[in-house]
Amino acid sequence: MHWILLANAFSTLFMTGLIWFVQVVHYPLFAKVGDADFPAYSRAHQTLTTLVVGPPMLVEALTAGLLVAVRPALIPVWMTWTGLALVIVIWISTATLQVPAHGKLVQGFDASTNALLVGSNWIRTVGWTARAVLVMLMLQASLRSAAT
Repeated sequence: MHWILLANAFSTLFMTGLIWFVQVVHYPLFAKVGDADFPAYSRAHQTLTTLVVGPPMLVEALTAGLLVAVRPALIPVWMTWTGLALVIVIWISTATLQVPAHGKLVQGFDASTNALLVGSNWIRTVGWTARAVLVMLMLQASLRSAAT
């Protein structure tokens, strides 16, 4: 049971740190790449980013679902369901806002599309930050049970 919680916490904390870097540094710097190089940069960015974020996002989603299905006894039900709901919000935002924006940016840099990407990415940044707090609370509850 504990491996599910640990895998969930690891993937969430990894993605939380990464999304803050992306939000504050990476996406805003898209505007500095230059028009001629941007399409190739954007394609490479999508490919390489998928390799980095795909596995932890899948682990996070799978383990969030497992925590709902086989909830550890001392972790409140609302925590597991809230965690799963936040994963769903993050995935919906990714599929409906960020992926389409990246698809447009492959054609070439567009300031309004980049602004949409940076602005809408706050949904994921806040979602993963909330998940990070939540998984820390779940770990605390789990450690409390181990201490007794």
